[in-house]
Amino acid sequence: MEEYMRYGQNVEYKYVFVCGLPRSGTSVLGRNIGRLENCTQFKNTGVFEDEGEFLQDVYPVASTYGGAGSFGFDPRAHLTESSNLLTAENVARLRASWHTHWDNNKTICVEKTPGNLLMTRFLQAAFPNAYFVVIKRHPLPMSMACQKWKVDVNSLYSTFEHWLHCHQLFEEDKEHLRFVYELRYEDYVQNPAKYHEEIAAFIGTRVPEPPKEDKFRYVAQWRSPSGLRVPEYAMEEVSGAYSKKYFDRWSNLLNDSPFRTYYRYILTKYDSRFARYGYSLTEGLDERDKVRLGYCNISRIVGTSYCLAADAAAFVVRIRARFIGQMKKQLRARLPEPVKLKIRRVRRRLIVATRS
Repeated sequence: MEEYMRYGQNVEYKYVFVCGLPRSGTSVLGRNIGRLENCTQFKNTGVFEDEGEFLQDVYPVASTYGGAGSFGFDPRAHLTESSNLLTAENVARLRASWHTHWDNNKTICVEKTPGNLLMTRFLQAAFPNAYFVVIKRHPLPMSMACQKWKVDVNSLYSTFEHWLHCHQLFEEDKEHLRFVYELRYEDYVQNPAKYHEEIAAFIGTRVPEPPKEDKFRYVAQWRSPSGLRVPEYAMEEVSGAYSKKYFDRWSNLLNDSPFRTYYRYILTKYDSRFARYGYSLTEGLDERDKVRLGYCNISRIVGTSYCLAADAAAFVVRIRARFIGQMKKQLRARLPEPVKLKIRRVRRRLIVATRS
């Protein structure tokens, strides 16, 4: 806090908040923005993806409200300038918490947390000189990617609803924001340099020259004990290859899955709603697949029954994943210290071997 006060009293900071639903590309985009000139981002914090939500205690983290695929359904996750959390004391505490992790010699402070998408008005009130960079991704690969998180897994149709609900809330909130830049993940991976230039101009800085030499650091990730190895100064490369595998899987689900009727039903139900945002659930399908699909004439009652069954299946997966997690936690708590020490040593060796 003393460090923040020392620099904060006489410096006018800009605050750049990177927003977008989980698995929408916020992490790589946020790190690349943090590499622009005069920008500072969170590094080596030890928390998941160096996200600011884990470095403060003013507002609850998204997992409190159900996790990646459902947090937006909880009204408490949608914070505006009228929130009762927006007190002078809380604002000071939030700023101090984050300035502890920023380089206060730089004046453009970057924070990335997916939940920012529903907190833009709150953040603007707490940080008056706030800029918002909002990225959205096609709902299909985004939703399928979220389903890898078994502990918070939701049915596919439910994540579609969540995508629509959260983006609708943002569209309403956007009218109250002063500085907003929006982009699509699909466009970003096609031409990242263009968007780095545009974002740099938007926040009042520029893209630095590529370094002649670079070093690397590791970003904590829940799936990887060794973390993600990223360059310190050079822009990270991005690719659309990850999305293609999800579109291929979607094609198989529509045509070959024993539950293809369910998937065709949700395609019919949601395709026109996503079209308002420039996306289609038939994207990536070849013409033969589209002809085979035809139109789904399932009644609303039958379709709803399919969705309820999908919810039940997701619930079973969540319970199983959480049960296994609790069992592992209890097992670790009961292990003798010498055994724990040996396990930690083995894990450290594995991490070193992975990084070398």
